[in-house]
Amino acid sequence: MHFQHSDSIWRDFPELAAGALHVEGIRSDVSVADAVDRFEAIASDVLAANSEGELAEIQAWRRTFTRMGLKPTQYRCASEALLRRFRKEGDLPSIHPLIDLCNAVSLAFAIPIAVFDLSRIAGDLEVTRASGDEIYATFSGETEHPETDEVIFCDAHGRAHARRWTNRQSGHSAIRPQTTSALIVVEALHETATADVAELIAALEEAIGAIWHVRPTSALLSRSAPRFAFAAHGQVARTENL
Repeated sequence: MHFQHSDSIWRDFPELAAGALHVEGIRSDVSVADAVDRFEAIASDVLAANSEGELAEIQAWRRTFTRMGLKPTQYRCASEALLRRFRKEGDLPSIHPLIDLCNAVSLAFAIPIAVFDLSRIAGDLEVTRASGDEIYATFSGETEHPETDEVIFCDAHGRAHARRWTNRQSGHSAIRPQTTSALIVVEALHETATADVAELIAALEEAIGAIWHVRPTSALLSRSAPRFAFAAHGQVARTENL
């Protein structure tokens, strides 16, 4: 199985920096409270100095959404939406330990993180432009079709697992209590994105290892090495040059 961005995504967004992490052995009966508190404290310090809209990480996504023909104040990237809610409410709701951890890390780095239940993905997963025929399941159980050329996460069966890049994740592959295998995707477009994504992946690997006592596999992706190939049951993951 592998995850990648299509050639057209790398061509249209050469500033993209991405990373992916595969983890087996996830359980929902663990506590992530200490890690969440630590990352949320970092986010609080960041927001004390600047609003989320002033952050370079968020401004880069707003420019990208504008280039895609989306109003950046109507369709916010996942990290901006989280930061906005956190600033207003001072906390985020608990959903699942893995999601709670990833949301807190996303707050701290102001970088979107998408998390997928691998048992709900058919074949390979690619970030690509939609044809418009793909199927997307909302969290309320409704079915939608992405607009033509919309950036989606698409699997081998033509199912869209996220719409409008990382903004709207599918209810079909959302993490749930019975999830044991997950794919985590990190993407950024600001000037220091390459270094920041690498730091984020390292922080997430360390936290997951400490909490679930497992060894995730990960890769930093680029136009020259765009593919993260991975297998279940502890097989070695790798990046592939295409």
